[in-house]
Amino acid sequence: MDLFDFNDNEESAKPLAERMRANNLDEFIGQKHIVSEHSLLRRAIASDRLGSCIFWGPPGCGKTTLANIIALGTNGEFIRLNAVSAGVADVKKAVETARENRKLYGKRTYLLLDECHRFNKTQSDSLLPAIEQGIVIFIGSTTENPYASMTPAIVSRCRVFEFRRLSEEDISGALYAALKNRHKGLGKMNVAADDDAIAHIARMAGGDLRSAYNALELAAITTPPDADGRVHISLSDAEQSIQRKALSYNEDDYYDFLSAFCKSLRGSDANAALYYAMRLIEGGCDPMLVARRLVVHSAEDVGMADPRALQMATSAMYALEKIGYPEGLLPLSEAIVYVCEADKSGSVKNAMFAAKEDAVKVRDDGVPPYLKDNSFGSREDKARSAEYKYPHDYGGYVEQQYLPDSLKDRVYYVPGNNGYERTVKEIRERKGKKR
Repeated sequence: MDLFDFNDNEESAKPLAERMRANNLDEFIGQKHIVSEHSLLRRAIASDRLGSCIFWGPPGCGKTTLANIIALGTNGEFIRLNAVSAGVADVKKAVETARENRKLYGKRTYLLLDECHRFNKTQSDSLLPAIEQGIVIFIGSTTENPYASMTPAIVSRCRVFEFRRLSEEDISGALYAALKNRHKGLGKMNVAADDDAIAHIARMAGGDLRSAYNALELAAITTPPDADGRVHISLSDAEQSIQRKALSYNEDDYYDFLSAFCKSLRGSDANAALYYAMRLIEGGCDPMLVARRLVVHSAEDVGMADPRALQMATSAMYALEKIGYPEGLLPLSEAIVYVCEADKSGSVKNAMFAAKEDAVKVRDDGVPPYLKDNSFGSREDKARSAEYKYPHDYGGYVEQQYLPDSLKDRVYYVPGNNGYERTVKEIRERKGKKR
């Protein structure tokens, strides 16, 4: 065995998902909204002028792959750390290496940090000066919302790119390519897969390409070849490899059932909602998808008419996650019935959309002075803080302006006349609220 044989064996020992990882932007799958031909990110990568950024999205959607593409395409150095295992000492060592690269060789250093949301404040503080001074170009990768899970000082110095789950078409195309690729894929194994098998894996992967690759590879290596040495992956093989039963309906039916379930919740028909939920689940749909839709509708269609609906829905989703199928269907069904029978109101949804529109179009950041955080402000700032009316000094409520001047007369939430919202109206009247 020569060196080349050894390298080939080492490469073939890697999981299919790792072997099929894209090496350039032309091979990269999905995320067209951020890596299209004329996108900002693609231009920055092509010109080697990418600044610090955070890649945020679900597992298996290409965050690490894109970071590796940047590493392969840059003229700078590339250091990779994982926030789970890296400590302050590792960060300081990386920063010192980056400082030497810039001083001695004039090279930029990219620091890729996987699971960056796991970085604590001490670790973040050790890295912050290096980001500010441009000693390192930080590329964070996370499945958690960085605005909620990361140190604001780091996030404010990065551009956040939100990755989306891959489409079934993206995943199907990647799986077919893996079957044909003789160098990195399964091409040398003489593997063929039925179209419905590929479609099932793509659908059940839930936008996670890594999961789809793993399922395909498992099916290929565990399916015995026929007399001609050909490995044939059927729908049954695909079901076993990804451990989910194929949907007993076509794609159009799936979306129709899901739409009918949502509209039955909104229409207060518990019988129909239960039927469509069970039709989806017994047909092979992940019960958690039904639970997630229920949570959304408990806020969208019930809202403040019965705030307990959201508690019921989230509790059912938690119970389903912890108990599993089939016992978890009991709390799920209870919550479905509750959401259906609850009073309905779309006032919260309307308020959200109205506020969101103003947040985008008006964007008035002129917070009234007495509402600002003036803990460390000037004497004038502290004097303005004294103008703030502390509601508890007035029995729990006092009229004062909270919105910026340009929005001070806006009304987003208007309570309806159903359920608890009647109580909300009474409370408002009792307080003497003008709006």
